[in-house]
Amino acid sequence: MAQQQITLALTGASGMPYALKLLQALVKANWQVHLLISSAAKVVLKTESELDIPSQPKAAQAFLTEYCQAQPEQILCYGKDDWFSPVASGSAAPKSMVICPCSMGTVSAVTHGASDNLIERAADVVIKEKGQLIIVPREMPFSAIHLDNMAKLAHLGVTVMPANPGFYHAPKTIDDLVEFVVARILDHIGVAQTMVKPWGYKAK
Repeated sequence: MAQQQITLALTGASGMPYALKLLQALVKANWQVHLLISSAAKVVLKTESELDIPSQPKAAQAFLTEYCQAQPEQILCYGKDDWFSPVASGSAAPKSMVICPCSMGTVSAVTHGASDNLIERAADVVIKEKGQLIIVPREMPFSAIHLDNMAKLAHLGVTVMPANPGFYHAPKTIDDLVEFVVARILDHIGVAQTMVKPWGYKAK
């Protein structure tokens, strides 16, 4: 069984290649992933990756376990109203959570403590328990509303990591750009990665 646990939420913004690469990296690192996928995220997933995620959590869990070649129970999927799941409670939720990609609707809901679905509640739990919450927004341009909401979250200790890949590592493919963003997320949550060398270190 995985020694480390994390909550990963996918919402209805563009950027699903980041989410899938991150999920695969966490599985490879032997982390247990509590996975939350919104209805809108499933639509975007099918559009951007051609993955048709089953609507039922158990079926989605089996599908993604096979897709990521994960161990049994390494990926745990929950429905949007599964209030009895560990991520809904401060006494049981993992201390770290990543929302990738993070829609502006989710940013707004988390900023204002809406907690109307399990993703919003899980984020609220991590904030109130003073855990680590990382959001990966993917939108352009940002409106003043978006910026105000993200600034409020940053003041609360939330890490805002827009999906803005750099180019100093001389990317050759789209996957290189995806790995740049995922590598930065992994660095922040303390998962060893070899996708991108730290600045100042030459690739071998």
